[in-house]
This record gives sequence, C-alpha cells and structure tokens, in this order.
Amino acid sequence: MTDLSASARSDRQAVGTAALLVLVLTLGAYLPSPLYPDYQRLFGYGDLATTLLFATFALVSGPALLLCGPAADVLGHRPVLRLSLVLAAAGSCCFLLADDIAWLFAGRIGQALALGAATGAAQALITRHLGPTARIGGPLLVSLVFAGGTAMGPAVGGLLAQYAPGPLATPYLLHLSLLGWVWLRLCRAAPGQAVLRGAMRRWRPSRPHIPRPARRLFAVAGLNGFLAWAVLGIYLALLPSLLARTPHGDNPALTGGVLAMILVCSVLAQLAAANRVARTAQLAGIGILTASLVLLAATGAVSLPATLGSALLAGTGHGCAYSGAARAVDARTPDEHRAGVGSALYLLFYLGSGMPAVVIGLMTTQVTLPTAVTRLSWAAAVLGAVALAATFALAAGEGAGKRLVQPEWGGYPGGAAAVDCRSEALR
Repeated sequence: MTDLSASARSDRQAVGTAALLVLVLTLGAYLPSPLYPDYQRLFGYGDLATTLLFATFALVSGPALLLCGPAADVLGHRPVLRLSLVLAAAGSCCFLLADDIAWLFAGRIGQALALGAATGAAQALITRHLGPTARIGGPLLVSLVFAGGTAMGPAVGGLLAQYAPGPLATPYLLHLSLLGWVWLRLCRAAPGQAVLRGAMRRWRPSRPHIPRPARRLFAVAGLNGFLAWAVLGIYLALLPSLLARTPHGDNPALTGGVLAMILVCSVLAQLAAANRVARTAQLAGIGILTASLVLLAATGAVSLPATLGSALLAGTGHGCAYSGAARAVDARTPDEHRAGVGSALYLLFYLGSGMPAVVIGLMTTQVTLPTAVTRLSWAAAVLGAVALAATFALAAGEGAGKRLVQPEWGGYPGGAAAVDCRSEALR
C-alpha cells in the first residue's frame, strides 16, 4: 500500500510539474504581446518588423517541434524539458536586455525553441503519468494549460507594463523567477536522471511517424486545430490596432486583458466540452469559428463592439475545436510515438497561430488593415466549410466507430486498448 501511495504521489508530481512547465513557457511566449507598441515606439521600427517577429516564432518553433518530439521518445522526456527551460530563460534575458530590435528577434527565437522543445515531451509525460480514472485526460489537460498560458501571457504582461515599475523589465524578471521554480520542481521529480549515451547514439533527427491507421484522422484533426489557432491569430493581430483607436488605446493592461478574455472563453469551452466526444467537439468548434469569421468579415472589421463580440465567439469555437482535435489524435497514438505525433500536431497549431499575423502584415503594405482582415476572414470561412465537410466525411467513411477492428492494429502494444481508444476518437 505504501509503495502504491508513493507511486501515486510521484505520478501526481510529474503531471503537475509538466503542466506547470507548459503554462510558464506559454505565458512567457505571449508575455510580449501587449508590449510590442512600446517596443515599436522605443526602437523606431515599422509594422513590417512586427510581422517578422511573429513570423520568426512560427518558423523557429516548427523545426524545434519536429526535432525534439522524436528526441523525447528516445532520450526521455525530462532532459528535453530541462533544455526547454534553459532556452526560455535565454529568451527572457534577451527581452530584458534589449536595446534594439535584434534583441527582440533573439528573444523570440529562444521562446520558440523552448516551447517547441517542450510541447511533445510534456504532453507525453502527462499522458503517461495521468491515471486512466483521472477526471481530465492528458490531451485535455495539456490543451487547457496551453490555452491558459496563452491567456495569462498578455494579461500579466499588460498589467505589469501599466502598473509596475520598469514596465519593460519586470515581466521578464517575473518569468525568470517562474522558470527557476519549475527547474527546481523538475529536478526534484527526477533526481540524478541523466541521458544515456546509448540512447544518444540511437537518436537521429527524423520526422515524426504517424501510424498508418491514424493518418486520415490526424489530417482532419490537424486541419481543424490549424483553423482554430489561425482564427485566434486573426483577432490577436487585429484587436490591438482597433483598441489603439479608442480613448484608452495606449493602455497595455486593457489590450492584454481583452486578448486574455478570448482565451478565457476558450478554456471555458474546453471544460464544457470535456464530456463530449472528440468528433462532436470539433464539429461544434468549427461551426462556431466559421460563424465568427462571417460576422467579422460582414462588418468589415471596423466596428469595435462587433469585433469584440465575434472574438469572444471565436474563443469559444477555438476551445472546442482545438481540444477536440488534440483528444482525437492522442486516442489513436501508441505510447512509443506519443511525443513525436503530439509535436507534429502542435506544429500545425503553431503555424496556424503565427500565419495570420504574417499574412495580414504583408497585405497591409498594399491595403488597409480592415480590408486585409476582411479578405483573410472570408478565406478562412471557406476553409472552415472545408474542415466541416472533411470531419463529416471522416466520420461517414469510418462508420462512426463501428468498423474498428482492422488487421494493422495487431502490431500495436496493447492492441485491444488501442482499438478502444480508436473508438473513443471516432465517436
């Protein structure tokens, strides 16, 4: 009984530490969001440079996800997580010491590498140590923590920038303190753990392996998750500019709070959809996202009340579609590929979150911001219709989970369990 109790405590500690790590890393990645106007005034760069800062994060996090996800499957999760903490600390130090825009780019690279390295490893670690009777499953917990950190980053950054001394230093000093705390927790969770030389020799950079029976589902869930984060990215790119036109537009706390509220809606939607099957959550989420895009495009992206209303609607759709996609893929992924497949899925999420800011930034060199957002919103609404059709087609093609037992599942460890997971993903 004592051994079982110690094992349960160890599992809870591992889950809590991994979840806290993702929360702190995500918070740090979005901490600068409400501060960019201050940096822009301070360093005198234009809107195109801000666009490139967003692009840098998306471009760097992709290779980090693809490399570190499979690496965590071979080398172990905790060494990769420790590396992510070091990279995140380096990124925050770059922002803390910044005296020109080059430091901002270096900081974004550090943040992107850190979050890319940690995502797959943390999700695999949480899923491995979370008991099968847990009220919130591993994929849902990771998606909640990820969205929560995305919400807390702009809120904390804006509040500290507005009301704390040293507005461009205090947020990063806080983040460095949080990183140190997580480092200590991670060391206590695995004292003396080291990377085996044999494992290091076995690992080679490679693309994640998506199991053949799950590839169609992965493609559809990846499309849904990509769209969810892309729609969120449209609002993250638009709202600061719209708020700047209001009488209190120079208040970073207001900007950060508004951005955070969108993610709060996402978290609440994820909790509300936790008891719904993954396919249902994705269908509901994509439908809501498409409706928010149509509302945004129809109002021309110039009305602040209409934009805020559609943004809160988008946050709700984001939560349903994003968590549903993550749960569906995890249910079809064998343990030995969990970190790599999770990283590949989050690569699509990261690309979705960063691409709208880049596209809008490039379009605004030729047209106004509302026009660029309106055109991109109509295009995303069309993609939403495609995603809905693909999700329905997947359900129809696989018989809504009735024709589950296929020969290729025989090669999976715990074949019966894998089939049960597949049933959950398709329902």
